[in-house]
Amino acid sequence: MTVFEGNLQDTRDLKFAIVIARFNDLVVGKLLSACEDSLRRHGVAVGPDSHQVDYAWVPGSFEIPMVARQLALSGRYDAIVCLGAVIRGQTSHYDHVASEVAKGIQALAFQTGVPVTFGVLTTDTMQQAIERAGIKSNLGWEYGENAIEMATLTRKIRHLVAVRAVQPELPEQTPPSLLQ
Repeated sequence: MTVFEGNLQDTRDLKFAIVIARFNDLVVGKLLSACEDSLRRHGVAVGPDSHQVDYAWVPGSFEIPMVARQLALSGRYDAIVCLGAVIRGQTSHYDHVASEVAKGIQALAFQTGVPVTFGVLTTDTMQQAIERAGIKSNLGWEYGENAIEMATLTRKIRHLVAVRAVQPELPEQTPPSLLQ
């Protein structure tokens, strides 16, 4: 049996894209700060001069999947973090946006094979969004960690597939540590 797990240590040569919605920037800005802090504390170079993190700003959460898909298709990124906040209002607009954003992000991960972290808060009230972006905890930190873990996990799996392609005689039970 082979067991695959990502980790939070092998970040030196990983490349990330963060897609950030401007709408509800009070909340999204806090998510971004925590996500960057998480990446930084795990060894990822973050900031304006970073060679490991690129940023794409979009008007709102609805636009996130399209831009994230273009970034994933570029082949430059090990993982993409999508940050936004959709807060229920007085109309059904919330239901449509929240649903389509979730479906779009999930679909692009399946279509491209690039891990995509769903960091779009969907809440009933602004207070709930603020609580999830800093007052009680900040989910942005988890979104950063999830991106690292998924990037390292998919890298290990891709490596195994590549090794098996050139060495098909390897037994199925070969531990991943022997394939590096």
